[in-house]
Amino acid sequence: MQQLRDGELNLELNPLSFRAAPTMLIARRTTILCISLSLSLTSAAQQKPSPLSPYVKEDAPVLVLEHVRIIDGTGSAPQEDMRIDIAGGKITAVQAASAHRPYPPNAKVLEMTGKTVIPGLVGMHEHLFYPTPQQPQGGVALYGEAPDSAPRLYLAGGVTTARTAGSLEPYTDLELKREIDAGLLPGPKLDVTGPYLEGKGSFAVQMHTLADADDAARTVDYWAAEGVTSFKAYNYLTADELKAAIDLALCQLGQNQTVTTRECIAFVADVDPVNKTLIP
Repeated sequence: MQQLRDGELNLELNPLSFRAAPTMLIARRTTILCISLSLSLTSAAQQKPSPLSPYVKEDAPVLVLEHVRIIDGTGSAPQEDMRIDIAGGKITAVQAASAHRPYPPNAKVLEMTGKTVIPGLVGMHEHLFYPTPQQPQGGVALYGEAPDSAPRLYLAGGVTTARTAGSLEPYTDLELKREIDAGLLPGPKLDVTGPYLEGKGSFAVQMHTLADADDAARTVDYWAAEGVTSFKAYNYLTADELKAAIDLALCQLGQNQTVTTRECIAFVADVDPVNKTLIP
């Protein structure tokens, strides 16, 4: 340690303090950089467009469809020259265009003369697969999944809700439903049907062949827990297998309020063993 002399001011530097200064500076710069990066990522997330944006033609918060024809799906005659107000994706008013009522604030008005609006269609027997070419001729029947094109085509055809009525790739269908529900992919609201309930003699190797009634019950029990909402009994299901499947389905998917499990099983017992049709 240096001694002070008369008239001198000794500024002694502490080696530890000297070494700490650059470290503190780096820490401050790192903190500033992290904060800046965080703000940049937050801003980017807020500005990121929706994955559905390429498929949406009109996204104004408030829309007015002016001079449109309406078919309401009740069997009534079409209503000509109507106006539909939409806010936040919901129909808020339907009225005659001739009433000339004021438009909602900040509404985007679309001239729809010659256009027709119908309710969204509910498809009760839709598939997410298609038959692939059989090569060589007479080869094994194989069906390809269409998780990208099928949902878009259903929407293009006006189908806004679809039951898949038999699945060859049930996990694919369930994951697709989750993606659509989350707004990540375009498509109708899906009610996913489980894998085909099929007995011995099936023409498709992608369908599980049920061994017996217990196998039918296990299949229904498993896929109901995975999230399917219906099952399709197919060509070669036996009466015992069908009864077991229905028994489990009613328990797992929700008891029918008008038909009890016992009544349903008794009804299914009257199955034509040749044509596999229900006898009235």
